[in-house]
Amino acid sequence: MSAMTAGERRAVATLASLFSLRMIGLFMIMPVFAIYGRELAGATPALIGLAVGMYALTQALLQIPLSQLSDRIGRKRLILLGMLLFALGGAVAALSTSIWGVIIGRALQGAGAISGVVMALLADLTRIEQRTKAMAAIGMSIGLSFGLAFGLGPLLAGHFGLAGLFWATVIMGLAGMAVCQWLVPDPVTSVPQTPVTYWQQFRESLTHRELLRLNWGIFTLHLVMAAFFMSIPVLLRNSGGLEARLHGWVYLPVLFLSFIAVVPGIIVAEKKRRMKGVFLFGIGLIVAGMAWLSLLHGSLTQLVVGLSLFFLGFNLLEALLPSLVSKICPPGSKGTAMGIYSTSQFLGAFLGAPIGAVLSGHVSYGFLFAVLGLVVAVWWAVAAGMEQPRFLNSVLLNFRQLSVDEAPLMAERLRAVPGVYEVVMVVEEQVAYLKVDRQQLDEAALGAFPATMAPA
Repeated sequence: MSAMTAGERRAVATLASLFSLRMIGLFMIMPVFAIYGRELAGATPALIGLAVGMYALTQALLQIPLSQLSDRIGRKRLILLGMLLFALGGAVAALSTSIWGVIIGRALQGAGAISGVVMALLADLTRIEQRTKAMAAIGMSIGLSFGLAFGLGPLLAGHFGLAGLFWATVIMGLAGMAVCQWLVPDPVTSVPQTPVTYWQQFRESLTHRELLRLNWGIFTLHLVMAAFFMSIPVLLRNSGGLEARLHGWVYLPVLFLSFIAVVPGIIVAEKKRRMKGVFLFGIGLIVAGMAWLSLLHGSLTQLVVGLSLFFLGFNLLEALLPSLVSKICPPGSKGTAMGIYSTSQFLGAFLGAPIGAVLSGHVSYGFLFAVLGLVVAVWWAVAAGMEQPRFLNSVLLNFRQLSVDEAPLMAERLRAVPGVYEVVMVVEEQVAYLKVDRQQLDEAALGAFPATMAPA
């Protein structure tokens, strides 16, 4: 596996940090709002739950239109807008004394629905053979953000109150804007929009059989995660004997060790071309974690074992899922495909929290974990039918002179070359972007075209 270029490393580092700033701000409320939210005027248990989950609903509603728009007007300006809305929503929530003000603030924070746009930009800035490692870094940043949020949330709320917690998200939003404006590279090889209409592009991405499997997967993963953490904090306090302010000291080491443990799995998936097997193994780890907790959750040690199995699978799947989406999606539709993917993710999170809360209030914890394990087992069965993804490389052809009339014929000729699977022509730049299988590529036939070849 070739190494990343300096530009790719910079893109991964800056976009992962931007993702982390946003995710930490969104997640910090989760371990504390059930307690501190009761102090707000008009607060009820149902409205407290709505305030926690409102961001996921607005994220789900706006991911697809913003991601589609990014395929036309560019990624960075939408990321800047999204981080501005995130900061504005944090300020509204910080200044509010009622539960409805916080709900409005959380809705604004979620309205900056840029997860799909960030992933599409990362795909623009990395070669396809580096995509799994790049997406893995994003996935790890999400997992790390989750752990840091659960550690920082109780600490900040304890010292500065709920308003101080939301002011911290304002700072994170403004810092994210600075990172995007001055540190994130500008894409130079982004693939333009190819379908004629929004509907055609949306339909192609939504009905793609393999993408449907992946979208169902991320929906299930985040539904189970949100439901899972409606019960785990209570169990850590009641069965594990830990005060809420100390829970971060459980999450952080478990997450850190899981990050290290999933690296070999990512290498095997990509370098050994065993993506499907590693993917199914990750789902199986979550099933195993739920099965363990359905039977054994009465002590801190038992809870840590179950958490470890869950986070091993969660972090591995968070790394592999977006990489698979970016590899499988139709040419020129990365933003739309990532938008549908992110919408599925946030819908899962929005539904998972109330489902977990209702179940944990009416059934035993063992039964709750058994139900979640069954849901993940159904996902495993769906994923088992997936095709083994092709392991393709990106190639850029620079043409000496190519007219608009010649481009369609040239694209057909390129598609006929053995080993070429996808072609996107950009006449304005006099280039063609190809996805090729190096093991099958007829380089002599490709070299006969009036163009110079380079890695994309």
